[in-house]
Amino acid sequence: MSGPGRRAFSVAVYARRGGFAGEVLVIFHRRLQTWLPIGGEIEAGETPLEAAVRELREETGMGGRFGPLVGALDGVPWGYLGYEEHQAGSKGLHMNFVFVADVADNAVVVPNDELVEWRWVGRAGLDALESPLNVRQFGYLALDAHVAPIDE
Repeated sequence: MSGPGRRAFSVAVYARRGGFAGEVLVIFHRRLQTWLPIGGEIEAGETPLEAAVRELREETGMGGRFGPLVGALDGVPWGYLGYEEHQAGSKGLHMNFVFVADVADNAVVVPNDELVEWRWVGRAGLDALESPLNVRQFGYLALDAHVAPIDE
């Protein structure tokens, strides 16, 4: 099923370098012609976190650390920032789980064919981004997120 009646679960991933208050990666999406975080639909049998890890790798070639966020409740997936819904054109309603993942400062981005260009942006870059408001709002949350140490 496609079109406005279609519904799909999806993920968005804010790859972050430099940790707290660093920069996040945004891509210019070829089909949608706007700036977005990495993301895509959750495949059958995947959890949202598994989809986030896969989408980050597929779209950029990068791996990331999805850590527990300070203040998150027990049972909340690591790196989970929040949830939003949006119409995705002919793909219908996307029910979107949003994550942040820390990546290495020298991470090499290997783009796939969904994106035209990419850039790393801080708060000022998000402010100037021509994108949907929720992209900027979640970008600010990703920049401000504190990742807790992992107990070994």
